[in-house]
Amino acid sequence: MTRIAVIGGGRIGEALIAGLIEGGLPTGSVVLAEKHPARAEAVATQFGIRATSVVDAVEGADVIVVAVKPDDVDSVVTQMSKAELNGEREQIVVSMAAGVPASRYEPKLPAGIPIVRVMPNTPMLVGEAMSVLAPGRHARSEHIEAVRKLLGTVGRTAVVAEDKIDAVTAVSGSGPAYFFLMAEAMVDAAVGLGLTRETATTLVTQTMVGSAAMLDRSDESATELRAGVTSPGGTTAAALAELERRGFRAAVLDAVEAAKARSVALGIPPDGTPLLG
Repeated sequence: MTRIAVIGGGRIGEALIAGLIEGGLPTGSVVLAEKHPARAEAVATQFGIRATSVVDAVEGADVIVVAVKPDDVDSVVTQMSKAELNGEREQIVVSMAAGVPASRYEPKLPAGIPIVRVMPNTPMLVGEAMSVLAPGRHARSEHIEAVRKLLGTVGRTAVVAEDKIDAVTAVSGSGPAYFFLMAEAMVDAAVGLGLTRETATTLVTQTMVGSAAMLDRSDESATELRAGVTSPGGTTAAALAELERRGFRAAVLDAVEAAKARSVALGIPPDGTPLLG
């Protein structure tokens, strides 16, 4: 039976725990380590799991999920280094800390321990995550498949080389916020046209859900689907022309590039030295 230690009781950690349990993993196989006692107690009570220290959590785990903010990684790995990690058992460390490369964990962990870096996104909260995995240098195919199986309980998965993770962060990691901003702007515009906010929200939400479903299920590209909605001289053509005039594509490109640059920066400490070691 796979035993999972989740370090960090934030939204992503909580969503992962929910997905694992709903996917059939017994509550006794999941343990939480969270630095805020009240938060740890609340999450443990909600899901019927055990909350404990980092050292205790990782010693009995097959998979150790580090789901903390980048600034907390150093502290967490220092605590992990005090545990009796089992090199022969090949415990897998899964890092969900944005911007932190797999190599940051290696100096304080047993030699050869497999590390899999993962960039999830917040739709994990509703079981629709896009989680992208990147193997560290000691992670083999069986380690990747084990992590994919776990994350498959909360959405879809893909695998890329680690040098592509910053780009992944910019697209799918930060991506939900781009869609939420678009939805917010469309709702506000609809209200300005005289619709109630409730009606506007329903219209925009279902339009986005339906459009995403078409993109997911169709053999056509986004470009082809857009063209199918755009009649020459029609309302959609007028709207798209205005978006293009305002530099919509360029703004999206700049935004994604800015997100990637920030992801890279998160992995570089102010003094330029490794966080760990």
